[in-house]
Amino acid sequence: MFVQYLLYWASTFGIDARKLLAIRRFPGVMKEYFILKRQNASTGSKWDLKFTMPSLYDRYDESGGASGHYFHQDLLVAQKIFQRRPVKHVDVGSSIEGFVAHVATFRSIEVFDIRPLISKTPNIVFRQCDFMSLQEGFANYCDSVSCLHALEHFGLGRYGDPLDINGHLRGFANLYGMLKPNGILYLSFPIGTERIEFNAHRVFAIKTALEMAEGRFELIEFSYVDDEGDLHENAALDSAAVSSNLQLHYGCGIFEFRKMEPR
Repeated sequence: MFVQYLLYWASTFGIDARKLLAIRRFPGVMKEYFILKRQNASTGSKWDLKFTMPSLYDRYDESGGASGHYFHQDLLVAQKIFQRRPVKHVDVGSSIEGFVAHVATFRSIEVFDIRPLISKTPNIVFRQCDFMSLQEGFANYCDSVSCLHALEHFGLGRYGDPLDINGHLRGFANLYGMLKPNGILYLSFPIGTERIEFNAHRVFAIKTALEMAEGRFELIEFSYVDDEGDLHENAALDSAAVSSNLQLHYGCGIFEFRKMEPR
């Protein structure tokens, strides 16, 4: 765990420690360049061969990332929205390149975020706002809402939002108010031993998540991504799982809630 925090601190200051290790590839890349340069000359090729953008790290990297919080949550929730086909789906703060892009391939999606977005994609309608202080006119606004890996940041100032120790509660209340009765909320955030890792994020205890939903939402399904990045779909949430936070340090809980009818 110490190594993970060390890598994070390095990246905060623009240093990718893993890529620094790729400097050992430099002599080999130079050799390969001159081999290709000789081939280019001997074959009469017309390519203008330049040594301007050498890549040292890609040989050691994987072909892509098919695990982890974002990969699993974005794909899982996009599939659920495709299957449910809501009348109006709204997203709050989720990944544009991941989840929002997935959904925009098959339907329109309205996106709320505190940071600006320039998009010419017809299926993405964007609204810039502070969701902790949502303006009037959005009560009972839609029948489907997603907020994936975003609520944990509310009120910590990371994205220019006002500092508010209860920012997650304000945001959650607005998610509830935006939904029509029986509407579906797809919500994810880090789960494990409860803490704030300032100013990156909160890590929620599962019990806290269920307490926030109590009296407002019915839990339809719970899935999670474990500390190794693997998905556990439709997992049981018994008392032992709740009290132990599934033995997770930094997992990702993916909650599918249905808004309860007012009593």
